[in-house]
Amino acid sequence: MTEPNEQPLGEAAVKKLYELAESIYDQIDGGKIPKMVIPLRTKGNIRFDPKHSVWKYGSAKGARTAKKTQGALMLLRTMFVMELIEDMIKDQKSSTLREMYYISEGWGKGKFHSQDESNLLAEDLEIVTGLMREDFKLRPEENGASVIGNVTIEELDRKGRKKRINCLEDVGDSGYGIPYNVEADKVQLIESDADFIIAIETGGMFDRLVENGFAEDSNAVLVHLKGQPARSTRRFIKRLHDEMHLPVVVFTDGDPWSFRIFASVAYGAIKTAHISEFLATPTAEFIGITASDILRYDLPTDKLSDRDVKALEAELKDPRFNDEFWRNEIETMLKIDKKAEQQALAKYGLNYVTDKYLPEKLTEMGVLKK
Repeated sequence: MTEPNEQPLGEAAVKKLYELAESIYDQIDGGKIPKMVIPLRTKGNIRFDPKHSVWKYGSAKGARTAKKTQGALMLLRTMFVMELIEDMIKDQKSSTLREMYYISEGWGKGKFHSQDESNLLAEDLEIVTGLMREDFKLRPEENGASVIGNVTIEELDRKGRKKRINCLEDVGDSGYGIPYNVEADKVQLIESDADFIIAIETGGMFDRLVENGFAEDSNAVLVHLKGQPARSTRRFIKRLHDEMHLPVVVFTDGDPWSFRIFASVAYGAIKTAHISEFLATPTAEFIGITASDILRYDLPTDKLSDRDVKALEAELKDPRFNDEFWRNEIETMLKIDKKAEQQALAKYGLNYVTDKYLPEKLTEMGVLKK
């Protein structure tokens, strides 16, 4: 990862890949069986770092070695992928992970047998280079979500021109669409006088806050998470927090799966443990529907399923939920055997969420001033 005035990410990515390729060739020239050493991506080698409040890989290492046929084929695929990445950076092209899988059909013995193999190799390259797949012009099928709020950005368009956009004044009701790559060489954050970011799980609630003018009235930046948020969404929130010094609150449904959506924004996810420091915002606070809210606001509810119960019980052992607030809320939810959606607040009218619920909770948190 680089800042705006450092080496451009395209050049950094090519340099890192050349170093990796040279290392493999040097081993071959030295008469050694080539290998690529990476942290083990096993559950036992992933730990929660309490100091930084993110998931990280431990010290255990593994190797992709040509000693066996399968390892040799993975190194062959690695070389093909690095050549593909170099070509895409040079030609200013990108491919989806799915396209990379199909491109490999032309690589002879180097072709992937499944997309899982190609996805894992993309992650391997992230781990050994310290860069992200977006730096390699590899993009996921899903895109980022939407933003509405008084923040001005400068985005590099498809023709290489810089375009300045205010995410409140220059967008429609759907907001600014977060691209798959939100690094500084693509999107620069120019200015914002907003007071905070509110990340919203569902599209219906995002639209409700937009229609009710919550961004303007509360001087907030609204970010639609689209359920479990894409990497680019989490990265955009992280950059807004770090560079614009905006506090982050996460507004979700009241169920164990939504609690995990919050945790992925705040602390990262096991799958992306190698880049958690670039995606996670540990100071983010939860403002979503809690078990206490269900009781306090007498919200319409659904009964917990057996799967919900097991998920909540697992969260009691999850270090991301290891504090008094989460223990109380999870235990209360298990006790009342109920869950609720954000839209349950509509019981009291379409304006209730912006006139009463959010102002009350944000004021209690100290995000909004009395």
